[in-house]
Amino acid sequence: MTTPQSLYSDIIAFCQAHADEAMVKKYSRYFKEGGYDAYGVSYPLLQAKVSAILAEPGIDLPFVLQASRLLIPGTKYEEASFALMLVKALKKQYTADTFKEIGYWFSIGIRNWAHTDALCSEILSVFLLKKLIPYGELESWKTGVNKFQRRAVPVSLIKLIKETRSVSEYLYFIESLMMDKEREVHQGVGWFLREAWKIEPAPVEAFLMKYKDTAPRLIFQYATEKMTTAKKERFRRKK
Repeated sequence: MTTPQSLYSDIIAFCQAHADEAMVKKYSRYFKEGGYDAYGVSYPLLQAKVSAILAEPGIDLPFVLQASRLLIPGTKYEEASFALMLVKALKKQYTADTFKEIGYWFSIGIRNWAHTDALCSEILSVFLLKKLIPYGELESWKTGVNKFQRRAVPVSLIKLIKETRSVSEYLYFIESLMMDKEREVHQGVGWFLREAWKIEPAPVEAFLMKYKDTAPRLIFQYATEKMTTAKKERFRRKK
């Protein structure tokens, strides 16, 4: 009988058997700020293994979440990837308690932008779009110790604003992150603002104007990326 521990052991053995240093070198360039320690297993192999796991009897969301508590703390990139891919595939079983369990992951191992953004776009956004939780459940994440949990707040909201076509209330919600100290959070906030601007330019431009002389410039680099050169000039910091 498969247990969370035996599944974890099977996944580690699989990764060790399919390790490829060339793959590690290929993808490490996307992680200039660290956070990438991998076996080098190709994505098609990961997908095939995930499909095989899901086909086994007794593999449901509670089981996968138990196994994820073993996978997420792992330092190898593929370990958390397996957790994300398995949980993503079982989205029909999500509940509000699932969200709370996933929030716990940030305290035990989410440690790079790629896992964070995949978690936001493929898993956390599902909770928001299906109204399994209100977006206010992300409130405590804005002051999380893990910078990637703070990054997850604006990035998780991107699909929601695209669905609702409304941005003003979400600008207020992410406002405290405008003065965050971490680069990865700046990137996430800027990305959100860029997507919000495409939907409702006026409130986003007013919001940016409020912070143009105080907030980190990286936020503005991302937020104004799709603006014309003339419009970008409006948000240059005063010397």
